[in-house]
Amino acid sequence: MIPQLPLALRWPRRQRFEHFHAGANAAALAAVRALAEAPGAPWVYLHGPAGSGRSHLLLAACQAASAAGRRVQYLPLTAMHEHIGALRGVGSSELLAIDDLGVLAGERAAEHALFDLYNQVRAEGGAMLFAAGAAPAQLGLGLPDLRSRLGACTQFALKPLDDAERRAVLKEQAGARGIGLDEAVLDWLFARYARDLAALLDLLDRLDQASLAARRRITVPFLREFLREHPES
Repeated sequence: MIPQLPLALRWPRRQRFEHFHAGANAAALAAVRALAEAPGAPWVYLHGPAGSGRSHLLLAACQAASAAGRRVQYLPLTAMHEHIGALRGVGSSELLAIDDLGVLAGERAAEHALFDLYNQVRAEGGAMLFAAGAAPAQLGLGLPDLRSRLGACTQFALKPLDDAERRAVLKEQAGARGIGLDEAVLDWLFARYARDLAALLDLLDRLDQASLAARRRITVPFLREFLREHPES
């Protein structure tokens, strides 16, 4: 049996449709939302680099489908690599989201298990949503029939938000909290901190709490001091 993730990990509060900043990925967002909310919608295959929102969209789809009363499963293959053989034991779901497909590329038994699972879900009238770092043809899969099945899905190449878009989102989210982030703070932050949007928004949460506790504005000196005292942030 595949170990199920705790609900708190399966449906993180920030990884919902309303928290996905689409940018150039609006069409992908619409297709994934349709798959989550409308039984019978085309299956979707997402691919793109780290930070492009692949896992966010899969988790958001599962959360939305679950809230609508559908049976869902989210399988992050990287996190459960030693259990990939258990794909054959996956139970029936109305929506099955499989993340990090590249992990099973070249694993003959796992590829056959996914192929059988694909056919099973199709026969049962369920839906599948896939995500990987590359398109099916570039994923390194050894099973031609599996490449063909995945290639038949509606495919979207996700693009990460650029720096200007990330800055705009960060300023918008800060403004919603009543925080003013001036350009000097953003310049310093983007020059020295990871630019993954999820990491930036998590940092904003912590900065908000720290600035309230210290009764100080978020300035470059405050930011420098905070990151020196909290390097894990």
